Amino acid sequence: MSGRVVHFEVPFDDGDRARAFYGAIFRWTLQEMPGMDYTLAMSGPVTEQGAPEEPGYINGGMFRRGEGEPRGPVIVVDVGDIDETLTRVAEYGGEVLSAKQAVGAMGFAAYFRDTEGNVVGLWETAGG
Repeated sequence: MSGRVVHFEVPFDDGDRARAFYGAIFRWTLQEMPGMDYTLAMSGPVTEQGAPEEPGYINGGMFRRGEGEPRGPVIVVDVGDIDETLTRVAEYGGEVLSAKQAVGAMGFAAYFRDTEGNVVGLWETAGG
């Protein structure tokens, strides 16, 4: 179902420091993704496929903060069609920050800024 918050992202300047902090504070299970400068953050127990094992929580990730957006924490919302959603974002006064981009074979992502200045992520599952 579209419109659900399905992921969160937290940028970092120092990955080792951020992983140590969030791992200690929240006891998240953190898994670095080789070659991606991205860390998966499991905020609860997961299945062998990495999906939440219990209802009521989502998993996320951590990434190296770049010069552009996003610069702060982001919620990621599931949508059926990123291109259609980005068109609606622009129609309603938001700003598209990145076009649809592939995330391996899993799906697609994009970012926009809402009318209040917040950066929000979009997720479209491949083949969905």
